[in-house]
Amino acid sequence: MFIKRTFFIVFFFMSASFVIYSQEALKSTEEEYYDFLALEGITERPTLNYRTLSDSVWTIPEDAAGNIWAENNLGTTKKITDHISYKLFGPDWYNSYNTAEPYGQNDGALWQGKGYNSSLTAGARLEAYGFEITIKPQLSFSQNQEFDYIMPNSAYTGNSAYSGKAGTYGYYGVPYEDAPQRFGDKAFFTYDWGDTEVRYTWKTLTIGFGTQSIWLGPAEINPIIHSNNAPTYPKLDLGIRRQSIHMPWTHWYLGDIEARGWWGYLSESDYFDNDSSNDHNLITGFAAAWAPPYLAGFSIGVNRTMLSEWDEMSTYNLFKIYNPFMSTESGSDKSDQRFSLTLDYLCTKAGLETYLEWARNDFSPSYEYILRYPFHTQGWTLGGKKSIKFSNTLRGELLIEATNLESSRDYEKIAFGTDSPTTFYSHGIILQGYTNGGQWLGAGIGTGGNSQYIGFKLYYPRGYFDLFFQRVNPDLDYTWYYDEKNNSKAQESIKVTLNYGTGALFYFTPSFSIMSYFVFTDDENPLNDCNSSTCTKRYNVHINFTLKYLM
Repeated sequence: MFIKRTFFIVFFFMSASFVIYSQEALKSTEEEYYDFLALEGITERPTLNYRTLSDSVWTIPEDAAGNIWAENNLGTTKKITDHISYKLFGPDWYNSYNTAEPYGQNDGALWQGKGYNSSLTAGARLEAYGFEITIKPQLSFSQNQEFDYIMPNSAYTGNSAYSGKAGTYGYYGVPYEDAPQRFGDKAFFTYDWGDTEVRYTWKTLTIGFGTQSIWLGPAEINPIIHSNNAPTYPKLDLGIRRQSIHMPWTHWYLGDIEARGWWGYLSESDYFDNDSSNDHNLITGFAAAWAPPYLAGFSIGVNRTMLSEWDEMSTYNLFKIYNPFMSTESGSDKSDQRFSLTLDYLCTKAGLETYLEWARNDFSPSYEYILRYPFHTQGWTLGGKKSIKFSNTLRGELLIEATNLESSRDYEKIAFGTDSPTTFYSHGIILQGYTNGGQWLGAGIGTGGNSQYIGFKLYYPRGYFDLFFQRVNPDLDYTWYYDEKNNSKAQESIKVTLNYGTGALFYFTPSFSIMSYFVFTDDENPLNDCNSSTCTKRYNVHINFTLKYLM
């Protein structure tokens, strides 16, 4: 009887194949393809500014012209009854190897150090009567081989709180960011709950608890306030999904809006300090966006986050983020806040998108200072995409994006007068900085540097080819500080990383695909050790491949 019942349940689920929509993980192959279709006007983006797996719901008409992957199984939500549906994710097995140094970003809890790295994700999602249950964890492995890196500032090596692991592996220059250069001296496994969540939605009002990654704003490579670069963390969120607004009685269209607030539980890595009382921080966040009427394709968004010490959590700290006039209190505040404004314009007729995220660290609403020097503690990401049609089954996407997170000139003077450099993702009281589990919550390039990226992806019915180049100046804030303290020449201390990459995706069957990338990195002056006669160079080869099967 048990075998018969089990067979019936499995057969019932497999036969319920009526496709209603597709729900995709952040930055997955499927989500990026649907976003390409949105660039061409074939579908519409389900979100304006705030995105998680649960919010990334794409609807594609079965007879949509231009859907060149129509014969491939991209994963679909299937209907069991009028009120019950399900979706299966993966399995998705990622593997990479770095020959000389760490390389990789926007990969969740996975730490792609030197040597072999791997992650496995799979899961399922069930929806019934407004409730949504998603289980999609990530299990990862890092060989974490030894490589040469810059040690922390010697001023802190005698501090017992930063001795041991923190003194050996900590972020160089200061212990003010929990961003280890190496995660210990052994290989390790990491289990992360990934995109796991329980949610209830009534119309567009939604509330959920879980660990799904958040992606804020239109940036493709380096969103400043939040990305899926770090391990996930437990959070509660409440808000309104994208919906149209109309004037009462007259029914005039006022545009689309979207708003979300969340409260999360951050954890430091094992390689920061020896003080167990500060292992966790509270993150509160708010994101809102508006797509005005009569300007199709344009949207504007605002994002704000704040870190507070978990042990000092109070009603005030929980809702302080919603005070638009919260100030920095001359740097003595116990709240580490960041703000960004996003602008996005998508012109489907031209297959063209341009976007901007402009951000401030320790944002202060001082009207006078904003007028006198609006560039104080700013960071920005500017980019654009363009679709190029070669034929009905051969189309390309050009992506260009630049990011700058270097400290403003007025902040450099503050930093040079202290024992530690000040940089975008750091704070004098929330010492871990803007990280979770030792990885950056925002831009994957990290703090105090800049990045320029250009890539071209060519889609065809069985997959795509990809070619890109990225130039990165990592940790320039530390370079300027180092030069000031040591009377060095900035030109000799600047580091630059040049990444030359190519990759491809191929569907062997409609449900089984393999994706592989090769990246060659030319790392100039990786140890800040240039002088008039010598300068270290390091070359890294990054190879990865992903096997995916969608049911």
